[in-house]
Amino acid sequence: MNNLSQESCEACRADAPQISDEELKQLIGKIPDWNIEVRDSIMQLEKTFRFGSFIKALTFSNKIGEAAETEGHHPTLLTEWGKVTVTWWSHKIKGLHRNDFIMAARTDEIFKQSHD
Repeated sequence: MNNLSQESCEACRADAPQISDEELKQLIGKIPDWNIEVRDSIMQLEKTFRFGSFIKALTFSNKIGEAAETEGHHPTLLTEWGKVTVTWWSHKIKGLHRNDFIMAARTDEIFKQSHD
């Protein structure tokens, strides 16, 4: 189990700092297979999860939505037949915060649980 997934998100203020380059190197190693995407100059974490049906993809999306609501930190979810693309970033700071890595790790845990 990834210890990062057990952390809680902190309330993110509009003036909260984005992660440093050093933090990025450390944290990205804890969430293998996540990609860093830059859209409109905003760094984001993204990963696509594959499923054998639409209903399994939808169920996964709902679980991610529940986890997001609990933490008050919400991703972009693209649910399609057989796959879900999850994108995390902190809207208030227009970039990455430790919360995004926590939720990415938690997303991996939810995916693993759905395949056990």
